[in-house]
Amino acid sequence: MRIDATEKLQTTTVQPHEQLKPIVRFMRVSKSFGDLEVLKQIDLDIAPGEKVALIGPSGSGKTTLARMLMTLEKPTSGVIEVNGELLWHKEVNGKLVPADQKHLRRVRSNIGMVFQQYNLFPHMTILRNCIEAPILVQGIPKDETIKRATDMLERVGLGDKLDAYPSQLSGGQQQRVAIARAVVMRPKVMLFDEVTSALDPELVGEVLEVIKDLAREGDMAMMIITHEMDFAYEVADRVVFMDQGYIVEQGSPKAVFENPKTERLKSFIRRFRNGV
Repeated sequence: MRIDATEKLQTTTVQPHEQLKPIVRFMRVSKSFGDLEVLKQIDLDIAPGEKVALIGPSGSGKTTLARMLMTLEKPTSGVIEVNGELLWHKEVNGKLVPADQKHLRRVRSNIGMVFQQYNLFPHMTILRNCIEAPILVQGIPKDETIKRATDMLERVGLGDKLDAYPSQLSGGQQQRVAIARAVVMRPKVMLFDEVTSALDPELVGEVLEVIKDLAREGDMAMMIITHEMDFAYEVADRVVFMDQGYIVEQGSPKAVFENPKTERLKSFIRRFRNGV
């Protein structure tokens, strides 16, 4: 089913963060894999500290959007800004040219991401998993990094597991380590990509509680890709509904979930309420 022209329009809703300069900007961003166009002229701003939940059916382009922000996928067209700087491009003599790896690494350092899979180093202890990148990538002194990591692991309920290895932890515990590891880098923007999808149902709640706790602080902007609708309602400042590569509708959780404007979003919400 194609979305008609009227449903491609993004719903404009005044957000509490709108007066702030965006920490992330997608401007007319498209992405194709061969002949398949998975993102189509996306415009999306995220303000400092704003929590944005991306919802939509599988294949709608949500993860591709996050992967471009993490420089794991390159946009086919359009530009992305992070903290006021172009991500994939540089301006040279008034023209945009592709950014080099040094530029990509520097701008990307503002961004952290937690994936569906934990991606922990199996041969390293939990503590070492969390301190390796800050020391090697950011050049933070070891003593400071250890304190940072220890405090964060304590906060996610794993202060007694510093010397354990990933194989000795449950899936929920490993995902909490992955979150702690990302936060220790102190990014300005954190991306969560379906972080509970690989977990057994009884472990989902413990991971979502950690994210809720981080969201309450308000310091980091978050882009949260999720199929947990109750979680999105509770934690997000704004919910963005995507389908077929478009942003179909966006607004406050109350507006999106309780007063959807488009038939596509109404149908999507009905399916979740009916457990389909």
